[in-house]
Amino acid sequence: MEKLTNKEEEIMQVLWNLEKAFVKNVVAELPKPKPYYNAVSAVIRKMEDKGFVKHETFGNTHRYNPSVSKEDYRKKYFSTAI
Repeated sequence: MEKLTNKEEEIMQVLWNLEKAFVKNVVAELPKPKPYYNAVSAVIRKMEDKGFVKHETFGNTHRYNPSVSKEDYRKKYFSTAI
């Protein structure tokens, strides 16, 4: 498991909070200025390629959910006390 970029971590936080979400739900939860839908979609697909996210298909759209728990990610990348 590789470390996520800052933008990927921001999106992953939203997915961990929502548990399951469509891209439009993720965009709605991100702070202003809101990123473009297509940009968020591309980042989520990249995170899926990395193994952090999986999806369910509903017609032409996908609902995404984390495949790595927040605790597992935190243990791997934040194991030392700050």
